[in-house]
Amino acid sequence: AAMNRPPIDQQVTFLYSWDLEKSARFYGQTLGLEMVLDQGACRIYRLGPDSFVGICAREVRAKEPNGVVLTIVSPDVDGWYDYLTAKGVIYEAPPRYSEEFKVYSSFLRDPNGYLLEIQEFRSPDWPKPRGR
Repeated sequence: AAMNRPPIDQQVTFLYSWDLEKSARFYGQTLGLEMVLDQGACRIYRLGPDSFVGICAREVRAKEPNGVVLTIVSPDVDGWYDYLTAKGVIYEAPPRYSEEFKVYSSFLRDPNGYLLEIQEFRSPDWPKPRGR
C-alpha cells in the first residue's frame, strides 16, 4: 500500500556566513526582515507567512556544495523518514533531537549532493504556521 506523504508546514533555507554579525545586519536591517528566532549560531528571519531564511556561522570555508541547507518544517519527521526510506532514500542518519538548536530533525542529500533537512522546531519561540 502506498504511503501518504507527511505534511509540510513551513520552509527554511539555511545559508552559511563567515561573518554572522555582518550578515545579520544585512538580513535584519538592510532587507528589513523580522528575526523570529536567535539560536546563537543561527539566526532565522521571516521571508513570508511560512517561509524563512536562516543565517548560520561557519568557521571554515568548504569546498563542496554545502553552503545551503533546504529545510522542510513538518510535524511528522519520523513519518518522512519512513516515507522516504520506503522509496529507497538513504539518510545521513536517523532523526534525532538537537539540544543546541531545540529541533528534532534528520538529514538527507538530493541527487546533486545538496543537504536537505526535515525538522520539527521544539523551541516555544518558533512561530506557528500561518498558512493553515
